[in-house]
Amino acid sequence: MTGELAKFVLAVQFLTRLPLRSDRLFTAERLAQAPRYFPLVGLLVGLASAAIFWLAALVLPVLLAVLLAVGAGLLMTGAFHEDGLADTFDGIGGGLTRERALEIMKDSRLGTYGAAALFTALALKAGALWSMPPAWVCMALPIAHCISRFSAVCVIATSRYVREDGTGKPVAAGISATSLMIAGFTALIAVAVGAVLFPLVSLLFGIVSFCFAHVLMRLFFEPKLGGYTGDTLGAVQQASEIGFYLGLLAWL
Repeated sequence: MTGELAKFVLAVQFLTRLPLRSDRLFTAERLAQAPRYFPLVGLLVGLASAAIFWLAALVLPVLLAVLLAVGAGLLMTGAFHEDGLADTFDGIGGGLTRERALEIMKDSRLGTYGAAALFTALALKAGALWSMPPAWVCMALPIAHCISRFSAVCVIATSRYVREDGTGKPVAAGISATSLMIAGFTALIAVAVGAVLFPLVSLLFGIVSFCFAHVLMRLFFEPKLGGYTGDTLGAVQQASEIGFYLGLLAWL
C-alpha cells in the first residue's frame, strides 16, 4: 500500500501544483506507473472546482461562479493541460514538418494558433457550464475531469512517445495492463455515478461526444508527429473534457 500511495502522490505532484513532498517516495518505476491514478487526480480537481462553484453560486451570479470554478481548476493544475493544448496548436499549425512542429512546441512563447485555441477552449468550457442547470455543473465537473484524464491515459497506452525527453518521458515506454485497468476502473465508476445523476440519454450523448473529441484531437496531431508528446496529452484532455460538456448540452 505504501507503494500505491507513493504512485498516487507522484500523480498528484505531476498533474497539479499542490505542495506535496515526494522526496522519499520517488523512484523512476513509481513515476512510470503514476498514470494509473491520473483519473483519480482529475476527479479530485473536479470535486474541488465543483465545491468552488457551489459556494460562489450562493452569493454570485452563475456566470461568475462558473468563471471562478474554471479559474480554480487552472490554479490547481497550473494550467498544465491548457499549456499543452496551446503548444500543440502552435506546433501543428506553424510547423510544416514534424521536426519543426516539435521545435515550436518546445518554445515557451505563445503563438497565434495557440492563443486562439486556448481562448476558444476556455470560452467553450465556461459557456457550456454556464448553459447547464447549476446542479448539473456540480455533477459534470468531477466526471469530466476524471474521464478526460483517462482519455490522456488511453493515448499513452495506444500510441508512442516521439521525443527524447520532455514531460511525457516518464511514460515513454507505455503503460502496464494493470495501470490501464486501474485508470479505466476509476473512469468507469465516475461514468456509473453519472448514470445515476444524469438522465441516461444525456449521459450517452456526453460519452459519445467525449469519444468523438478524443479521436478528433488525435487525428489533428498524430499524422504529423507520428505519436504523442506531453503537450498533446494536455490537448487530448482538454478536448475530451469539453466534448463531454457539449454532449450533455446537446440533449438538454
